[in-house]
Amino acid sequence: MVVSEVAKHSDRLGAMIAALPIVTILTLIWLHAEGQPASKISNHAFYTFWYVIPTLPMFLTFPYLHAKIGFWLSLLACIALTAACFTLLLLFMRRFGVNLL
Repeated sequence: MVVSEVAKHSDRLGAMIAALPIVTILTLIWLHAEGQPASKISNHAFYTFWYVIPTLPMFLTFPYLHAKIGFWLSLLACIALTAACFTLLLLFMRRFGVNLL
């Protein structure tokens, strides 16, 4: 709610707030507070990094598609794009011994 309210007044500030890894930070704090081992906390951060990468093309594609085909079709196309990018990343990273699933 905060992000959408801020975005009504400033696109840039709303986007900056939305980009903050608030959920990840809260999760890391929660895992630490629950006494999880350092390896568990570190793994969470490591895998979060890799899961963010396939979402990045969506943020560049959505504005272009939104102007051409509207909101809902753009959103569906971006979901499909993200799923495809995630699959490609999984296959690519397996070659280096990183199993993301």
